[in-house]
Amino acid sequence: MADTTQTPGGARRIAADWLRTPWALIALILLLVAALDPGNFGNTITFALQALANTAPYILFAVLMLAYLKATGAEVMVARAFEGRETRMIFLAALFGGLAPFCSCEVIPFVAGLLALGAPLSAVMAFWLSSPLIDPPTLLITAAALGWPFALGKAVAAVALGLFGGFAVKALMGRGAFAAPLKHYAPAGCCGGGPKLNGRPQWRFWTEAPRRAQFRAEFLTNGLFLLKWLALAYTLEALLVHYVPADLIAGAVGGEGVLPVATAALVGMPAYLNSYVAPPMLAGLMTQGMSAGAAMAFMIAGAVSSIPAMAAVWSLVRPRVFATYLALGVGGAILAGLVFQVVI
Repeated sequence: MADTTQTPGGARRIAADWLRTPWALIALILLLVAALDPGNFGNTITFALQALANTAPYILFAVLMLAYLKATGAEVMVARAFEGRETRMIFLAALFGGLAPFCSCEVIPFVAGLLALGAPLSAVMAFWLSSPLIDPPTLLITAAALGWPFALGKAVAAVALGLFGGFAVKALMGRGAFAAPLKHYAPAGCCGGGPKLNGRPQWRFWTEAPRRAQFRAEFLTNGLFLLKWLALAYTLEALLVHYVPADLIAGAVGGEGVLPVATAALVGMPAYLNSYVAPPMLAGLMTQGMSAGAAMAFMIAGAVSSIPAMAAVWSLVRPRVFATYLALGVGGAILAGLVFQVVI
């Protein structure tokens, strides 16, 4: 006879895990709207569903692209950017940072491995700053929510921030700084190990059964991931549009000048939502009066200096490197917001 004594505990664990998902938060939000403002319940659901439907083609293309990059082993190309002369490495690292198909936890062992293998901190910093800002799926989601000018502006800002950080660290290293950047080296991570410097991408991945299996797994995993976070994002956007006064947003981060952009960057640091939730949220805020420059600063500062990102950096590198990473990220976010505000 099967032992059923663990069933209640297992059910409780499943329930507890579900309560920590975006689905639970969506359900809670909708229940609160139904209870406190039943007349707006249908409008909230309709707004979120229409926005999600409009984004669906971008989601599908983004998931297919990410699954393809993972199945082919395209990260090998990223690792090769860290071979050669330092200046060349900085340029390639900043560029490939925007193309790297890594999840947020995979970047940490990748960076740790690069540093342990002797890659210069300047090139690693260029990759580290640009990688959280943009990747193919994020580019498409941002374009769907905020338009292609904003998405391309963010992509340019990601590469520019990587270059800015890489050459700034190169200059500091020339004066003897950052002799030993790592606290320790731990090559394993929740998404895999460090960089693979050998091997070649297999672009025709369907010829190998393990790669086909990885493609299917990545497609399903990333598809569900994007669906749940974007469903939450558009639900929150509906709340912003319906309940947050436009003059409140416009007064804090609207208008021109340095202050709204700096305020948005500083608010974005601890209050950041991931790169899939942020674009729809910012679309709602911009509808309410947030300036384009402030939105850009908020998005960049949050991606670089969110609490999870800072915790990962702190666990890996010495305090001076951590402080430099933070200063470059926030300073670069403000500068990018000001430039975008002028250009747009």
